[in-house]
Amino acid sequence: MNTQPARIVFVRSKEGKEKLRPALSPGNLDKTIAAPVTAIIAHDLMFYENLPTAFPHRPDAIKLFQGDDKKAGNVTVAFRNGSLQGAYFIVAARALGLDRGPMSGFDNAKVDAAFFPDGRWISNFLCNLGKGDPSKIFTRSPRLTFEEACRLA
Repeated sequence: MNTQPARIVFVRSKEGKEKLRPALSPGNLDKTIAAPVTAIIAHDLMFYENLPTAFPHRPDAIKLFQGDDKKAGNVTVAFRNGSLQGAYFIVAARALGLDRGPMSGFDNAKVDAAFFPDGRWISNFLCNLGKGDPSKIFTRSPRLTFEEACRLA
């Protein structure tokens, strides 16, 4: 339905990084504070408000989601589609030649309290962006084989 629930906050300032600091796990703290930009990839629980514009060939689609913004269906749609958009974001950053550091090593509740106190947006993951020091960037870790990760049915 072209729901487009992803919302992104680009944390660039010293003040923004300090606001983010209490939510970071120890292993992600230094690199996140040092990164030129940390993107908070979030999703909007009221994504459906934009459906009349984003999904114009079905103007009544908004009615499928109106009401309780935190009902299970809305949360699932926002999280799933927002996650897909977050993955596209990472691919786009790579295509632009940026180093990316997506992470889940942080306290979502602290990020949400600091950046989204109204509860409408919910954080999903963080992604550091910039040009890393080649001597400190991990080489690509091994990947599972097709047989280990997939089944044919």
